[in-house]
Amino acid sequence: MNRLLQKLFLLAAVLTLTLALSVPALAAPEDASANTETAEAAGDSTVGLKAIAAGLAVGIAAAGGAVGMGLATAKSTESIARQPEAEGKVRTTLMLGLVFIETAIIYALLVVILIIFVL
Repeated sequence: MNRLLQKLFLLAAVLTLTLALSVPALAAPEDASANTETAEAAGDSTVGLKAIAAGLAVGIAAAGGAVGMGLATAKSTESIARQPEAEGKVRTTLMLGLVFIETAIIYALLVVILIIFVL
């Protein structure tokens, strides 16, 4: 479990560093409204930013959900192996937990769809 937390912390640090270093590259020029060509270029860059935001949101949600589902399945299998008479209760609780995890991933997908089509 300690290695998993270290890997997650490393992943979070890499993502934070990537986003921090990309901010100056994605910043708008000072005089963007004066020139129509610059305004068109700024409009085009929002499409790219939406794609980056959508990819990050779905990727993080799917990765987090996959890790959560894997840990839940592993722990439920371990508990069933230790106490076979409680299999029904453990399986019911596992399925309920997996449904909640999947619901969070679907909410992330809906947010991404809103980012792409509404913003």
